[in-house]
Amino acid sequence: MTEYSVIDDREEFLRACALLAEGEGPVAVDVERASGFRYSQRAYLVQVFRRRSGVFLFDPPAIGDFGALQSAIGDEEWVLHAASQDLPSLRELGLEPASLFDTELGSRLLGHDHVGLAAVVEDTLGITLKKEHSAADWSTRPLPSAWLEYAALDVLHLVDARDELAAELIEQDKVAIAAEEFAATLTRVPKPARTEPWRRLSGLHRVRGARNLAVARALWQAREEYAQQQDVSPGRLVPDRSLVAVVLAAPPNKHALAGLSDFTGRASRTQLDRWWSAIEQGRTTTDLPKERVPSDALPPPRAWADRNPEADARLKTARPVIEARATELNMPTENLLTPDHLRRLAWEPPAFTADAIRVRLAELGSRPWQIEETAQRIADAFVEAAQAVEAGAEADS
Repeated sequence: MTEYSVIDDREEFLRACALLAEGEGPVAVDVERASGFRYSQRAYLVQVFRRRSGVFLFDPPAIGDFGALQSAIGDEEWVLHAASQDLPSLRELGLEPASLFDTELGSRLLGHDHVGLAAVVEDTLGITLKKEHSAADWSTRPLPSAWLEYAALDVLHLVDARDELAAELIEQDKVAIAAEEFAATLTRVPKPARTEPWRRLSGLHRVRGARNLAVARALWQAREEYAQQQDVSPGRLVPDRSLVAVVLAAPPNKHALAGLSDFTGRASRTQLDRWWSAIEQGRTTTDLPKERVPSDALPPPRAWADRNPEADARLKTARPVIEARATELNMPTENLLTPDHLRRLAWEPPAFTADAIRVRLAELGSRPWQIEETAQRIADAFVEAAQAVEAGAEADS
């Protein structure tokens, strides 16, 4: 078994960057975070592999400035698995690929049944990887040797897997499609932050009344502030269900709050003053939240037949057409066209022409190859649905 070590020294880091700059071909990159343990999504380990250079494991908190690594490999193609998950953490370090190859996305486009890293490596190379430390607390120091081996293997075979997938993309005539998808992943604009993130509290639907919602908001904000101060995942301090239980129980005083059996977590009792202060703030604020907030979310399709029968007919006619084309292309339907895009088209369509639908799909964010594959098919399906609705109405009259 190869012994791997973490680079946390500046001089050793610079030597590693020099070796990577002298390497050959694409660069495999991966990131380990401490999701579920820490407040932030920062990288606690960055793994890099390049042929003729080897594997390097970098300690971001110790190294700090990653400019030398960006200079060494920034112009090369980076190979990542599920790149959209790692790019934000890499960008936080100032690491930005000029181009990328996403082995997870490539596998989806090729119609592979299983697209996790271990499955892709086994399918393409016949090598079995153990995925036993994926949910570990990577902020741990020192990192156990077994974790380091796991982290190294995440990049050691990635370039070879990339080459096999690239050959498959050529065989299936999907090189241009993959290029569009990889570029879209790289340039995708992050979703704007929610204006009221506290509304994502699990179980909040059980809370009734603006005043109680104000208490829930205050408790969420108090937990968020403390979690950020401690750099601990909020749910590890006090679970969502415990905050909601407090709101529903409406304790009359701090002593009653301390006695709630459902109020659990590592900070539920030690920070009692913090939580009671938040409760009082929620009970006295004049800034009451709305009980219902506007949303641009569409109704669930199961409700369309009653609420918008014409849209229901359009969706039920177009969806099988898109699914059939995805089957012909040997890829998941959601990779051919984002399901929400089709639903929005069906709910509020433009003119039933391919050109009008092309414009709308582009506005929604569909890629050019997706538009080319689906616009005419959707237009034809919408016309067919309209004719069926009209025929049904005539038959009923």
